[in-house]
Amino acid sequence: MKVTCKIWRQESADSKGNFKSYETDGLTEDMSFLEALDHLNEILVLKNERVVAFEYDCREGICGQCGVFINGRAHGPHDHVTTCQLHMRSFKDGDTIVIEPWRANAFPILKDLMVDRSAFDRIIEQGGFITAKTGTAPEANAILISKEVSDKSMDAAACIGCGACVATCKNASAALFTSAKINHLNSLPQGRPEAHKRVLEMTQQMQLEGFGSCTYTGACEVECPAEISISNIAEMNARYLKAKLLS
Repeated sequence: MKVTCKIWRQESADSKGNFKSYETDGLTEDMSFLEALDHLNEILVLKNERVVAFEYDCREGICGQCGVFINGRAHGPHDHVTTCQLHMRSFKDGDTIVIEPWRANAFPILKDLMVDRSAFDRIIEQGGFITAKTGTAPEANAILISKEVSDKSMDAAACIGCGACVATCKNASAALFTSAKINHLNSLPQGRPEAHKRVLEMTQQMQLEGFGSCTYTGACEVECPAEISISNIAEMNARYLKAKLLS
């Protein structure tokens, strides 16, 4: 299998980038997309050329580090998958594949396909925790939680923080990510002591990081690998209003 990879190359955050095309042969349909990039890098090493920098870790769709734009879509042509879960059988022999990093002011490019997503970390630092006593962990069933509530909380907790929601949003909004992190904890009894403080401070940090506003286009929900629902954004807004009224 042979394809042409048109890849965004950028030496550093301060340098100017551009697309560069590479004809890549010797691929198989069973290769994952990241394995195809590895194969290209092996070719570049043999040619004494600079390899393509990209992020990855688990390669199992769990860590959220591998995200790139592929032919104009976050994570590639399929709904609800990560880049590492994408396989070359999704493309045809002779295809040209355009690969570029996430595009958002809050996600500055570090090198080639790598972006700085530490803005997400700073949002979580403002409320992604609970007040709990240290020492021996309590018995799992000590606090009774209905299945409906626990399922709702776990659905929000499934967010892997890949940033696809930001990259695909025309406003580069982080509302889906932030709402998932807020609702995950605010839905549970353990998270209620900080509930109002959490929603106020995390949304404030989201704004300080330079993310855009949500206009409910729904693109984030389509591209989210964890299938986080945009209903979380509506719930976050309701929680924010209540917290403002009570503050």
